[in-house]
Amino acid sequence: MKKAIERVDFPNTINSIIDDLKEIGVKEGMTIIVHSSLSSIGWVNGGEVAVIQALMEVITEEGNLVMPTQSALLSDPSGWERPPVPKEWWQPIRDTMPAFHPAYTPTYAMGKIPETFRNFPGVIRSNHPEVSFAAWGKDKETIIKEHSLEFGLGENSPLAELYKLDCFVLLLGVGYGNNTSFHLSEYRIPYREIVSKGNPIFIEGERVWKTYREIETREELFEEIGREFESNFEVSINKIGLAESRLFSFKQGVDFAEKWLKEYDEKHN
Repeated sequence: MKKAIERVDFPNTINSIIDDLKEIGVKEGMTIIVHSSLSSIGWVNGGEVAVIQALMEVITEEGNLVMPTQSALLSDPSGWERPPVPKEWWQPIRDTMPAFHPAYTPTYAMGKIPETFRNFPGVIRSNHPEVSFAAWGKDKETIIKEHSLEFGLGENSPLAELYKLDCFVLLLGVGYGNNTSFHLSEYRIPYREIVSKGNPIFIEGERVWKTYREIETREELFEEIGREFESNFEVSINKIGLAESRLFSFKQGVDFAEKWLKEYDEKHN
């Protein structure tokens, strides 16, 4: 905390975060998906709660606030790399890993803001064991309700619902590598590498280990896609607290990434 305090000349507050959000272009009634880093903002009076309250106050319930609430720890241990576990552990882990539940399964490596947001009054969370989303606002039920286990970031996911809305992406102190919406583009190109995934879920109240199909994602390309997108489309760039942040059209970003990935695959395949 001492280092966070030393980085700012004056405390960030709900009111200052509200002013910064408005300055970058966030408005009442907007639908926004937020990817965030609390530490990048600098010291905030009230921390992650203040940031969430500021977002809600600006957007209001006439809009929608969405955050990814992924839980990557609920996955097949055969794919774990940071750190890997011994092969003889794999089956015992699959047999005993607690099933996903939207009410109490924590996020993993998503940061303090989405972990706190998922517990806020009025927020609901989708029922995907690994790539869930949480939503608040007038269209939250529509955004969240149809989330397919198979191909969980594709056409039957909250991302596809956000594409239909006039949605914006807010990268709050993070880069394009965190931009989950680019995953939707990956499902819309001819290139596919199908992989098998597994998670513990509840089916009719019983815990089961469920395997299903998914595509191999390529997050390592997202920063490059984002840089080229930014040189071709309007992106509002400003600071929220100390955090360099970006606000841009969800649909424009997905459409551009789809075109970019098709051209990339034509060159490399």
